[in-house]
Amino acid sequence: MNLMFDVDGTLWNTTDEVAEAWNDATEDVGLGREMGRFVTGSALRREFGKPMDEIIKDLYPDHFETMCDEILAAVRIREKAAVERCTTALAYPGVTDTMKELSRDHRLYIVSNCQEGYIPLVTKTLGITDCITDFESFGKTGLLKADNIRLVCERNGFTPEEGYYIGDTTGDYNSSTEAGMPFIYARYGFGPDLPVPDFKGPVIERFADLIAFTRNRT
Repeated sequence: MNLMFDVDGTLWNTTDEVAEAWNDATEDVGLGREMGRFVTGSALRREFGKPMDEIIKDLYPDHFETMCDEILAAVRIREKAAVERCTTALAYPGVTDTMKELSRDHRLYIVSNCQEGYIPLVTKTLGITDCITDFESFGKTGLLKADNIRLVCERNGFTPEEGYYIGDTTGDYNSSTEAGMPFIYARYGFGPDLPVPDFKGPVIERFADLIAFTRNRT
């Protein structure tokens, strides 16, 4: 089975740590006096899942046109440092062990709207680098999630209909549906109770539920 994963809100929750990194980046680019340390974890939970340029436009609307690249570069540096020095558990319960078990019999992929370099940081931090067959991000290709899902499928010789995308937001559901890939909803993540009111697909209440899901379909 081909299983493709979102990152934030699905594999881990770094919103509080990353919020501090965004505030540091705001100061790095000289906007600290004007804007203060205004980014919060709850604000980022509403933003995660969007491409990085959209997040910057939402958070820095008055500076997006002139400073987007500068802000993005500062965030990349600060975000990496924040995750690397973090000593608290970032992953949702059972993620590392479940990914290792799933990788024995299934091919695992990651597709996210994150910046380039973030996915390798995630897999290294969680100890699952060897579990992942392939990954792609908006930051590397400039493509939105649906297109990156298709790209990873094509690169690895299967169609979207032959896999599942696991995510936690309505945006994840929409991208998966647009790509033609069946969707598994991670209810524990950042999204609403269901991605759409009439959603009839699989729902997991905790990450380890994927083990039973895959066993029931083999």
